[in-house]
Amino acid sequence: MTETVPTICRLCIAHCGVLATVADDAGRRKVTRVTGDPDNPVFRGYTCPKGRALPELHNHEGRLLHSMKRQADNTHAPIKSSEAAVEVAQRIRAIVDQHGPRAVACYVGTPNAGQPTAAAMGNAFLRAIGSRMFFTSNTIDQPGKQIAMALHGKWLGGEPDFEQADAWLLLGNNPIISKSAGIPGLNPAQKLKEATARGLQLIVIDPRVSDVARKAAVHLQCRPGEDHAILAGLIHIINREELYDEEFVGENVAGFDALAASVESFTPGYVADRAGVPEQQLFDAARIFARARVRHANSGTGPSFSMYCNLKEYLVACLNTVCGAYTRAGQRVTRPNAMLPAYTPRAQPFPPFKAWGFGEKLRVRGLTDTAAGMPTAALADEILLPGEGQVKALICIGGNPMAAWPDQRKTQRAMESLDLLVTLDVEMSITARLADYVIACKQTLETPGMSQSGEAIKYFGTGIGFSDAYAQYSPAVADVPHGSDLVEEWDFFYQLAEQLDLELTFAIAFGFSRYQESPYAIMPVSRSDKPGMENFYEAICANSRIPLEEVKRYPHGHVFASDVMVEPREAGCDDRLECGNAEMLAQLAEVFQQDYKSLQNTPDFPFRYIPRRHNNFMNSSGRSISKLNGGRPWNPVWINPDDMHALHVAEGDMVRIATCHDSIVAMVEADPTLRQGVVAIAHAFGGLVDEDDEYLAQGANTGRLVRTDEDYDPITGMPRMGNIP
Repeated sequence: MTETVPTICRLCIAHCGVLATVADDAGRRKVTRVTGDPDNPVFRGYTCPKGRALPELHNHEGRLLHSMKRQADNTHAPIKSSEAAVEVAQRIRAIVDQHGPRAVACYVGTPNAGQPTAAAMGNAFLRAIGSRMFFTSNTIDQPGKQIAMALHGKWLGGEPDFEQADAWLLLGNNPIISKSAGIPGLNPAQKLKEATARGLQLIVIDPRVSDVARKAAVHLQCRPGEDHAILAGLIHIINREELYDEEFVGENVAGFDALAASVESFTPGYVADRAGVPEQQLFDAARIFARARVRHANSGTGPSFSMYCNLKEYLVACLNTVCGAYTRAGQRVTRPNAMLPAYTPRAQPFPPFKAWGFGEKLRVRGLTDTAAGMPTAALADEILLPGEGQVKALICIGGNPMAAWPDQRKTQRAMESLDLLVTLDVEMSITARLADYVIACKQTLETPGMSQSGEAIKYFGTGIGFSDAYAQYSPAVADVPHGSDLVEEWDFFYQLAEQLDLELTFAIAFGFSRYQESPYAIMPVSRSDKPGMENFYEAICANSRIPLEEVKRYPHGHVFASDVMVEPREAGCDDRLECGNAEMLAQLAEVFQQDYKSLQNTPDFPFRYIPRRHNNFMNSSGRSISKLNGGRPWNPVWINPDDMHALHVAEGDMVRIATCHDSIVAMVEADPTLRQGVVAIAHAFGGLVDEDDEYLAQGANTGRLVRTDEDYDPITGMPRMGNIP
């Protein structure tokens, strides 16, 4: 007997509404098929290959069904999850007693973006023992978004609606594949097709003719790493031709003259020569953007991996601001709240706030906590550096540092030197292979889910989220496999707290507290009456605009009525968006002072590496699934055919890719969409550092090509992970 039920894919932040076919398997529900849900009012039948592979992710033979404990011979053997919790708690108690609470750290990976309880309970556990060493993937992805928001401020009226726009600029992002900023993630290819058909002029800045670049009115196929110069050049043209929104700037902006002076040197001729783009294209892009009635600019992960990621995001914010590319008073707010608290959007700035220099101070490179979180690229050093405050225990919540962190050799030394490494995962990742305990967790369809995370992502400066007051809830639609011993991530931390006699307080922040009735979801976690995930969801949604019980009435999801309009500026408000931040403009001056011709002329390393996403994988998730990898679990190195000819290599050849730091091997695949002189490889592949000979089974790890203590951002510690010679 089978039934088809609506549910939510939670592999990425898009949170697509899908249909799961569930079969009876000897008394348990087993998911056998996932398709798009045509009755979902937002996604309307759309889902991506990763979502359609959810049955394989739930049922594949490599899935962990029992927690594992490392043995004396470095193999792993099954252990009951309850016993693992007891043993891990004992070891944490001993570490805290000997080294202090700072010796225990947590790292949260991307897969937990859709599981708000996991990260919140991990953080609650750390706070309970007195540690603030809580790290996430954010600071090795796009930390500049939050840093720039802090330095520049945020427009409280919100971004304009993509579906009403006349022009849009995408900088190094490909939302059709990544569901990232810019085009709504609700079938982005279709959204872009509809937008261009009605006349939208798309501007794309990318070294590759990506899926979105093929649809662009202007594609600046630039040299990698010159995004900040291009942005400064666009602002220069807009300022010189007086295309900026003079009224908006006069009422809402500070530092405009300082910005104008700083971009004065970035003339179209200079930028064209530096970035390797036609000068006329710079004029075309600037004029199309500035003259459009409704427009906005967004950026992606690729440019963030180059140097000056904070400056790049800051200049994106300044470009939007000088053009007044926001929703104004009297207009309908984009992305109204549903499962978040009601708030009043206003046509006024939220002023700049502290971006770094607070909270926990790290022992390396002068780094501190930041608006983007703790600097993850420094965590390996905190583990390896002896002395007071050394990290001795690490708990990874759905993360895979050995695949994702930069400087893989250092990362492996750090993982192997820990007194205690615990991973919460669904398979034996390469990080799990080094762990003392691997806690086997439930898959997403075996737990309740809701769309609130997909809604809340807008508060992180990402430019994504639901454009309507959309919400969906789903109960668990599948049961765990027969004979398995699986836990929900939050439950493992609950068990640790029980063993250590700790009181936990579950808390989630919702963004700009000054403009919300209830800025946090806070719930003391009862020791006498153990909660379930439903209780956490009720706490998260306690003050939501649409009550959780109302959302549950619509199993396929629902777009709720929303007449939320952007209100005028509050009386007496004199807050301003800051376009003249001294730190950022000093970095821009530093960029101009560079001898860029020498920096670009690296004859011993004549190519530039850039990262690239794969439509079938979410970082390292899904690589082992045959339906997704198509029998090719490796990541090729994509090379322009003209470069292949010059190198005398053919498709299928194995090549060694070297930087001044290290090298990896990869198989060649032709890609005529790449700019000549640029090679691309997907990140988060590969095995351990001594497993290059297993390339065809695991791929190559691009983190090997990076050093964390050279060419790093002074605020977030994020190293140069793209535009690498």
